[in-house]
Amino acid sequence: MNTLSYRTVSANNATVQKEWYVVDATNQVLGRLSSQVASILRGKHKTNFTPHVDCGDNIIVINAEKVRLTGKKWTDKEYRRHTGYPGGQRITTPDEVALDNPGKIIEHAVKRMLPRNRLGNAIFGNLYVYAGSEHPHTAQQPKELKLNYK
Repeated sequence: MNTLSYRTVSANNATVQKEWYVVDATNQVLGRLSSQVASILRGKHKTNFTPHVDCGDNIIVINAEKVRLTGKKWTDKEYRRHTGYPGGQRITTPDEVALDNPGKIIEHAVKRMLPRNRLGNAIFGNLYVYAGSEHPHTAQQPKELKLNYK
């Protein structure tokens, strides 16, 4: 009987090679940027992608305050949360969130694109978002990542 000469290799924490990338969010549309960042964080661009292992790369997003939202989303989009108390629903807009912390908009968008379990929480820890063009990760020698769109 003929047998296959290759085996399926599953990645694990010991065999995963993690890279560091810098993404510039200047004039990038939020959803398009977030979907590509989430895919790279998850590791779907690698040939040895394994769904149950954190095999993605570390991503640094700079210039988060310069991200774009199309249409009237700055004022019409709503982020809803609940305090847990009766009548505790709180609604904010991206305009209000950006005044306090512009990186929260990108973090929220990317987190919602990751799995909602312990693995997703671990993967989200590989994302670093900064409002300015400076970041404290120069020791990791991150490579600049060019996204497919303008």
